[in-house]
Amino acid sequence: MHPAMIHWWKQRHAHGCGPSASPGGWEASGGGGGGGGPDFEGPGGYGGFGVRRPLRFLAYKLELDEAQVERLARILDELKIERAQAAVDHRRSSAAFADAIAGDSLDPAALATAASERAKTAERLGDAVTKALTKIHELLTPKQRGQLAYLIRTGTLAI
Repeated sequence: MHPAMIHWWKQRHAHGCGPSASPGGWEASGGGGGGGGPDFEGPGGYGGFGVRRPLRFLAYKLELDEAQVERLARILDELKIERAQAAVDHRRSSAAFADAIAGDSLDPAALATAASERAKTAERLGDAVTKALTKIHELLTPKQRGQLAYLIRTGTLAI
């Protein structure tokens, strides 16, 4: 058993919390917080790459070495920035939709522009995810790639 798992077990059982302690199956603070083990949120509590702390989670699950962790950190940071920009663009297009329908008459040109901007944002984000996955593929060994594919297929890691 991994030493971090022992720490996690002791932490959760010493305080009477853990998977069976809350209705959602995980603590409200988000899964494995606090300890030295893998930190990821339980069902429904996804962060930027599908888990709360994707770098730590992937480093643990894929058994990455230090050089791989460093490169993966850069890749995930770039992706996080793209996702943050996409969120800003999404809010901007939502405001444009609202402005287009707020007046006495509907403005079809403004609706089309907002829809076009939203589509461009989705395309840019898709390109960023593709670029990140390409870099991650190059970074990993075949065994690690298989483990990553398994995590994605089972829904443990959401992209």
